[in-house]
Amino acid sequence: MSVIRAVAIISGLIALFFSCAISAQYAPQSRPPATTVDDWRFAATPYIFLPLRTKGKATVADTTVDVDLNLRKTLELLNAAFSVRLEAWRGRFGLVSDLYYVHLNLNEGTTIAPPQNPQLDIDVDIDVNVDVHQAWVAAFGAYRVLQGYFGESERRYFWDMGVGVRWNRLRQEVKARVGIDIGRMPEIQNRLGGRKSWWEPTIGTRVGFAVNDCLTLGARTEIGGFGAGGDDLQWNLLAGLDWRAWKTTSLRLGYQYYSINYSDRLSDGRFAYDITQHGPYLAVTWRW
Repeated sequence: MSVIRAVAIISGLIALFFSCAISAQYAPQSRPPATTVDDWRFAATPYIFLPLRTKGKATVADTTVDVDLNLRKTLELLNAAFSVRLEAWRGRFGLVSDLYYVHLNLNEGTTIAPPQNPQLDIDVDIDVNVDVHQAWVAAFGAYRVLQGYFGESERRYFWDMGVGVRWNRLRQEVKARVGIDIGRMPEIQNRLGGRKSWWEPTIGTRVGFAVNDCLTLGARTEIGGFGAGGDDLQWNLLAGLDWRAWKTTSLRLGYQYYSINYSDRLSDGRFAYDITQHGPYLAVTWRW
């Protein structure tokens, strides 16, 4: 049943894509009216990043573990996620904000039952919880460096550049609990790791060109860190398409590569997060 649904969805997307292309082919070749300098344009884009592979190293309390997760394992560990990109433009100048949050949690527990003794019955409960939170809020001032149309057609192109700051928050905690079932004996608990927050400068750029009146191909990248707050480098590269299926709404499909190399120290030792991810990017954009 899932295969049939997937084929139906893909067939529907293909049909809508070709209907868009055909309507553009027979549409009058007149450019849309230009907006004035005083016109404000807004866009909100909630998005989903689905990492097919998450790979790297995570360090808590001077202990480093290798991380190698596929998409299925990542979704199993996913506890919460939220991400949205907001834009406001007036003429060539714009304000762009990006908000991102993800929470991964691994909880493993087991019970050890030693060999039974007629006079003594002991169970040992062991629970290990690994908690990872990553979040950022970025704000850019952007400028449309280049914009225009190819010849006399409606196929427009643009090139944006921006500079701003990003506030990051990273939490890595490992909590272990050992309970021995002997009367009122207290549990043994330990917690390692913690959280770090930092500000960093960020630069970004974006390019795009229209294939027809409802399909635009584009790419963007953002680079931050540069050693600020312990973040050597944090960057992403996204390439894909914007399919304007409705007048004020479009679907965005693409592929994204993301990398972060962060390292600092907490009271219990080195605290580091060196991870790369890549996978599909899915989004919906509303404009007004």
